[in-house]
Amino acid sequence: MDAHLSSSHSKTFTHPASFADFRDLVADMPGPDADAAAAWRQRDAQLTKIPGSLGRLEDLSLWLATWSGRSPAVVERPLVAVYAANHGINAKGVSAFPAEVTQQMVANYAAGGAAVNQICRANALGLAVLPLALDTPTPDISEADAFDEATCIEAMLAGIDSLSNSPDLLCLGEMGIGNTAVASALYLALFGGTAEEWVGPGTGVVGPALRNKVSVVGQAVARVNGERDPLEILRRLGGREIAAMVGAIIAARHLRTPVVVDGFVTSAAAAVVFALAPSAIDHCVFSHASAEPAHRRALTVMGQTPLFDLGMRLGEGTGAALAASIIRAAGACHAGMATFSEAGVANKA
Repeated sequence: MDAHLSSSHSKTFTHPASFADFRDLVADMPGPDADAAAAWRQRDAQLTKIPGSLGRLEDLSLWLATWSGRSPAVVERPLVAVYAANHGINAKGVSAFPAEVTQQMVANYAAGGAAVNQICRANALGLAVLPLALDTPTPDISEADAFDEATCIEAMLAGIDSLSNSPDLLCLGEMGIGNTAVASALYLALFGGTAEEWVGPGTGVVGPALRNKVSVVGQAVARVNGERDPLEILRRLGGREIAAMVGAIIAARHLRTPVVVDGFVTSAAAAVVFALAPSAIDHCVFSHASAEPAHRRALTVMGQTPLFDLGMRLGEGTGAALAASIIRAAGACHAGMATFSEAGVANKA
């Protein structure tokens, strides 16, 4: 089987040192690989199936080829990367769980005891857990900025470094008690609306506690006083795990690594990149519609259709890991299916 590999398929990447460098990277992102897409279409027309009969699996296979620069494109080195961080805003009662659960869950991942471990094991997916300064939570964003520029970039670079082993599919996951409040603040600052529209129960916050969460998120966004620059919004309202995922999404585009986005919090990282340039997330697939109510609103703003809706809202990359199995199957179908001539099957007249 002949394979197309674009000459622009680079695996080198220069680490940015400033927000200006990140803006330049977004402005200079490579587009879809037209040659890989053409090779995909040529082969697809010869495969032993009715054109379009595999539905969205065909779309995924074409997406995989277009953004990896390879056709046929198969997934051989998938990675689920779970970025973990702590948040000072948790002291305001925005979560039903204490901050120490973040560290405890990181230990649970290491021991193989979490849901994402089981999904990765069942589907032969690599798993990397990246704790980000768990003993140093970002400040309470309702009262102070999360980062200065240098510290934000440090977290973004951690996301870039998670691609160092050259996965051919990057699945984003996160863990951080209080981070649905942080994500809600980012959506509100980026996309507008009201705190009530963007804040949901997260870990199970309801009633007066949910009203408090709405109030705290509203205070955080009011504090940034109409800031419109997406990287400044990230710096002032984000968390380390979200900043890391922003860095990973941007680097993955330059490294020709397709990205799978998980749920509500990981989509907030994609929203920052989208706000920099809507086409900057074209190499991303959104795995599922989270049960967190505002996730569908965010997907609509970004023009995204999730692959499935299973009522999930756990985070930790579980939805992205399930999606990786679907994407892997899509690539395998296109790469491994026989053509009409190979199989001795009569094509349509």
